[in-house]
Amino acid sequence: MIAGDRWILTFTCDDRVGIVAGVTGELAAAGGFILDSQQYADLESGRFFMRVLFAADGDPSARLAAVAARFALDLSLVPAATRPRVLIACSTTSHCLNDLLHRWSTGALAIDPVAVVSNHDVLRGLAEWHGVPFHHLPVAADTRAGQEAALLRLVEETRADLIVLARYMQVLSPTLVEALAGRCVNIHHSFLPSFKGARPYHQAHARGVKLIGATAHFVTTDLDEGPIIEQAAERVDHRATVGDLIAIGRDIEAQVLARAVGWIAERRVLLNGARTVVFR
Repeated sequence: MIAGDRWILTFTCDDRVGIVAGVTGELAAAGGFILDSQQYADLESGRFFMRVLFAADGDPSARLAAVAARFALDLSLVPAATRPRVLIACSTTSHCLNDLLHRWSTGALAIDPVAVVSNHDVLRGLAEWHGVPFHHLPVAADTRAGQEAALLRLVEETRADLIVLARYMQVLSPTLVEALAGRCVNIHHSFLPSFKGARPYHQAHARGVKLIGATAHFVTTDLDEGPIIEQAAERVDHRATVGDLIAIGRDIEAQVLARAVGWIAERRVLLNGARTVVFR
């Protein structure tokens, strides 16, 4: 058994010689025992990414300060047991919300749900059954600005680290998206941009698609085009009805979203411009 508290160190910086040696050297000097280490050098952007899980007695922040300054590291250091505070937004479909809350309640997802918010009251019972506060914030065209202001206040009041759009089915305004930049995740079917708009599974069925899937991504002002965290797909054939496509699609959406949220909770996802680095 390795002694000491466990920590997760993640950082990005401009790539150069000596980064790994400098960081691991300081960890060794602090008595750190590395349990897992992953790194990636993006030769196109010239950026370097690293995640280290290690054990150490005491807070090693002071030892890392000098090397962070030396290499201009954009650094995060947290105890490995730290769980992100998550606000989940949903609409009327329950599959993604139900999956996240079930995984959390069974210990399979290391998050702390601080609230469920919805523009409908349909899923209140599901949230409250799990003991998670539910907030009904109805929205219409003429009330959107006020509703989004209330949503942002809720984010601030709950001190949410991550906002998960679990089939929220609302387009966020640029103002709200910018306020939540880098900490808001969405899930959608992978037909986009092929089948935008209403009834995408009906559109897909009409075209006889043979592959359906889902994408989890960070939310940006470019609708459904933010940095992708995770994707999955499943083959279908001519026998699949619209109902079959919807059922298969919902299963994939729930799995993909759960994986994305889980990886973020474990500090495995780092933004790389319009893309992500995911240390699986």
